[in-house]
Amino acid sequence: MVSQYCPQDIDEKWQQQWEKLGIYKAIDNDSKPKFYSLVMFPYPSGDLHMGHMRVYTISDVISRQRRMQGFNVLNPMGWDAFGLPAENAAMKRKLHPEKWTKENIRFMRDEQLKKLGTSYDWDREVTTCDSNYYRWTQWIFLKMYEAGLAVRKSAPVNWCPECCTVLANEQVENGACWRHPETPVEQKQMHQWFLKITNYAEELLADLDTLKGWPERVRVMQQNWIGKSQGAELYFKVKEKPELQVQVFTTRPDTTFGVSYLVLAPENPLVAQLTTPENKAKVEEYVELSKKKTELDRMTTEKTKTGVPTGSHVINPFNGEAVPVLVSDYVLMSYGTGAVMGVPAHDERDFAFAKVFNLPVTEVISVDGKATEGGMKAAYLEHGIMLNSGEFNGLGSAEAKLKMIAWAEQNQAGKERTQFRLRDWLISRQRYWGCPIPLVHCEKCGISPVPEASLPVILPVEGVEFTGEGGSPLKKMTDWLTIDCPKCGGSAQRETDTMDTFIDSSWYFLRYVDAKNPEAAFSQEKVNYWMPVDQYVGGVEHAILHLLYSRFFTRALRDMGLVKCAEPFTNLLSQGMVTMHSPLSGRIEKMSKSRGNVVGTLDFFKKYGADAARLFTLFASPPEQELEWNEDGAVGQYRFLGRIWRLVDELREKGCLDAASVDASAGHKFDVASLNTADKALLKQVHKAVKAVTADLGKEDYGFNTAIARCMELVNALYKYVQEVNPQGPSALLTFAIRNLLLVMAPMAPHITEELWHQCGYANGESDSIHVTSWPSFEEALTYDDDIELVLQVNGKIVSKIGVSRGIGKEKAEAIAFADDKMKAKLGDSPVRKVIVVPDKLVNIVI
Repeated sequence: MVSQYCPQDIDEKWQQQWEKLGIYKAIDNDSKPKFYSLVMFPYPSGDLHMGHMRVYTISDVISRQRRMQGFNVLNPMGWDAFGLPAENAAMKRKLHPEKWTKENIRFMRDEQLKKLGTSYDWDREVTTCDSNYYRWTQWIFLKMYEAGLAVRKSAPVNWCPECCTVLANEQVENGACWRHPETPVEQKQMHQWFLKITNYAEELLADLDTLKGWPERVRVMQQNWIGKSQGAELYFKVKEKPELQVQVFTTRPDTTFGVSYLVLAPENPLVAQLTTPENKAKVEEYVELSKKKTELDRMTTEKTKTGVPTGSHVINPFNGEAVPVLVSDYVLMSYGTGAVMGVPAHDERDFAFAKVFNLPVTEVISVDGKATEGGMKAAYLEHGIMLNSGEFNGLGSAEAKLKMIAWAEQNQAGKERTQFRLRDWLISRQRYWGCPIPLVHCEKCGISPVPEASLPVILPVEGVEFTGEGGSPLKKMTDWLTIDCPKCGGSAQRETDTMDTFIDSSWYFLRYVDAKNPEAAFSQEKVNYWMPVDQYVGGVEHAILHLLYSRFFTRALRDMGLVKCAEPFTNLLSQGMVTMHSPLSGRIEKMSKSRGNVVGTLDFFKKYGADAARLFTLFASPPEQELEWNEDGAVGQYRFLGRIWRLVDELREKGCLDAASVDASAGHKFDVASLNTADKALLKQVHKAVKAVTADLGKEDYGFNTAIARCMELVNALYKYVQEVNPQGPSALLTFAIRNLLLVMAPMAPHITEELWHQCGYANGESDSIHVTSWPSFEEALTYDDDIELVLQVNGKIVSKIGVSRGIGKEKAEAIAFADDKMKAKLGDSPVRKVIVVPDKLVNIVI
C-alpha cells in the first residue's frame, strides 16, 4: 500500500542529520571554484513571517544548486543586532536590549531559519552586538579616522526637547516627536561624527557601469542618489554691502540673464548680515519656524513654497541688475552653497514661487529664440535659442552655457563646478544600543583615539536605565564615562555617541570569511579568496543606503591595503515583497505585523512542512516581482509534493527502482534507437527538464517559478508513462528519471528529496546526501522533439505553419512550402525571386 507524504516525520530528522554531517561548511582556499552566496542578514526582531522567508529561500536555492555544481560555497548567516527597536523594547518590557536581542536570535535561528531547511554555515555566524564583532567595527573606524575619512563637524539634527535626543526623520510625525505628539521637534546644530563618503562620489558613480549583474533600477537609484551635477558657481555681489558676495551653484548658467530673485537657506550665516532692520522680526520668526521642520518636509514638492524678504539685493554679474534676496526653507544649507538663484521662466519651482511673491518672469530661452506671445503660462525647461541675454542672444543654450562659464571665469564672476547630491555620512547616534565610538575627549589634548590594544570599548551593561528621556544613558554612567587620556594620562571622557547601525552592515560580509579570528577583522588571504560576493540577495528597500555604504567601505579598505576588490557584490538580486490582504485597511499590502496580515512560519511548517512553503514562495511569481500570499496556493504545493511521494512509493512497491543494480547516472548511454516511443518520449522529457531547470537556476535569469513548472511537467510525464506502460520490475529508465527529478528539485525542496533519495537507494550510505551529489547533466540532442513546427512565409509574413520531422533537408522544406495550399493561394502566379530556408524553423519565399 502506497504511503502518504508526512513532512512532520522527515523535516527535523534531516535538518539534524545535515548539521551532524557538516555538509554546508565552506572550506577556505579550496581547490574548487569558490561561490560566495549572501543574503542580507536580518534584524533580530523576534519573529520571522512568511514575508521574510521568501528572501532566505531564494538565496538558499542558489547556494544549494551551486554546491551541487561543484562550487566551494560560502553561505553564511548572522544578525544585524544593534538598533533603536531593541532600546524601545527594553523600555517597554523592562528588559536589557542584549537579553531581548539574544533571546530573539535563538528563536529565529533554531525555530525558524533552521526549520526552513536552510543550508547556512553556522560556524561563521556573526552578531553585530557581540564585542568580538564590534571590536573590529571600532578598529575599522579608527583606520578611517587615521585616513581622514572620519571627521567631526556641526550639522542640523531633529531634536526632541522632551526626550533630549536626536530623532531620525522617520520619527518626526506632523512636526512632533513620535513618542511625545504634543512636543514640537526643533532643528538644532550639534557636533557629530561623519564619514567622508563624498571623497569617493566620482568613483562610486562611475563604477556603477561595471555592475552588469545588478538590476538597472538599483543602479539608477544609486546614480540619482549620488546626483552628479555639472554647472557653475556664480558670484552675486550684495548691492547694499559691496564687500559681501553670495556664491550660488547652478546647473543652468545659460539662464542667468533670467534671474529675478535669490533665495538663502534659513541656516545660511548671510541671512543675519543681509536682513535689514525693518525685516528683522519677520525673518527671525521665519527662521525659528523652519527649525521645526525636517529636511524631508522642507524638500517636498507638494506644499506651497514659503519665504520672506531680507530687504537686501544682489547684483546679477551678467547684466548688472539688482534682484531681491529672500529666505525660504526649500533651500538647504547642506546642499550646494545654501543659496539658490531664482529663474522663474525656466524652473517649475521658481515659476510657482515667483507667482506667489509677484516676482518678474524673464524669458531667456525659447524654441526659436523669440519671446512667447501673450507671456509665459508655464516654465520652459528644455534647451533652445537664447534671447534677452545680451551678447549671447541667438546662440543655442548648450553652447551659451559653455561660453557663459568662460565669461564668468574671465571676469572673476564665477567658475566651472561639479556638484554632488551625495553628502557625508552622519554616523553619530545619541543612543545606547549601538557600537561605541572609540574616541576620548580631553580638555588638554583634544580628541584622541582609543589605543588599538584597548579595543574593544565595551558597551556597559550593569546599571543602565532606559527612560527614553534625558539623552543617551551612557552620559549618566560616570564609571564608564570617565577615563584617563591616552596621551597625557589626565582625566578625560569617552565619546558618548554610538555609531549608526548601517556601519555594522557595511562590512559584515568581510567578517564572515574569517568570523572567529581574534587577532584581526579578517585574514587578507581569506578575504581575497572569497571576495567579492558572487550573488547577493535582498530587498530593493536597501538599494541605496546599505549597498552604497558597503561599496564605500570596500573602497576605503582597499585604499588602506586591506582588501583587493573595489566592488563587494558582483551580482545582485532584489526580490519583490510578499503581500496579503490586510483586514485593517481592506487592501492588499506588504505583509507586516502592523497591518495585521502576517502568516506565521511555525504553524505552517507543522501543518504542511517547510518544502511546501519554500515551493510556494518560489512558484507564485518571478523573484523580482511582488508575491501575494495565498493559503490555497501554498497548500497546492503541499499536494504537488504528495504526488511525487506517491509516485516514487508506487514505483518502489512495483520494484521499478533498483539503484543498486542499474547505472542510473549513465543517461547518455541509453541506446535511443532501440527505445520504443513511450520510453524515448520519457527520456527526452527528463533531459528537457534537466536543461530547463539548469538554465532557470542560472545567474543570468533566475526563474525559480519556471523551474518548478518544469518539474511539474516531468512529474506529469512520469504519471502518464506509468499509466500507459504499467511497468513491472527493475527499469533503468524509471530509475534514471526519478533520480534526475529528485536532483533538480533538491535545491528547492531539500527535505522530501533527501528522504526519497535514501529510500530509493541512491545514497551511498547514511552519511551520504543528495545535496552533495553532482548536479545532473543533459544531452543536447535529447532535448529536442522529433517533430517541429515549420513556419511558412511570403515576403517575411507568416502564411502557414505545418508539422514536419526534425532535420529535413533544404530541398524537402522548399517542396513542402510550395505544396502547401495556403502558400499556393498567396503566391498565385507571381514570379519567385528568392527562397530562404532556416533549417528546422522557417521557409520564406520572396516574390
